[in-house]
Amino acid sequence: MPRTRRGLYFVGDSLDVLKTLPRAVQHGIGTALRLAQEGNKDPNAKPLKGFGGASVLEVVEDFDGNTYRAVYTVRLRSGIYVLHCFQKKSKSGIATSKRDLDLIQRRLNLAIAQDKAMMR
Repeated sequence: MPRTRRGLYFVGDSLDVLKTLPRAVQHGIGTALRLAQEGNKDPNAKPLKGFGGASVLEVVEDFDGNTYRAVYTVRLRSGIYVLHCFQKKSKSGIATSKRDLDLIQRRLNLAIAQDKAMMR
């Protein structure tokens, strides 16, 4: 029996940013999102620290010496919400910047509100 694919929603400018990333990166992120829609998890998807468990995930793609990330949540009933896509700029450490984490939190709050409205 075929699985039903969950809806995919982009919060803020995440879709516009994703479209500007290199094709190979778009493909890797797209594969991870498709798997999430089907109820599976891409091997490159890891829980994002600071968001309580495995409901907010981060996919990291490396290409041509640069690192790109996409953050999404699978915890909402209405579908998968892509919260942020970006190129990691910091040359020191692997931690996500506070600025990016704050943006992800704001967009998660927006996604939660949208999910509640859709599920009424």
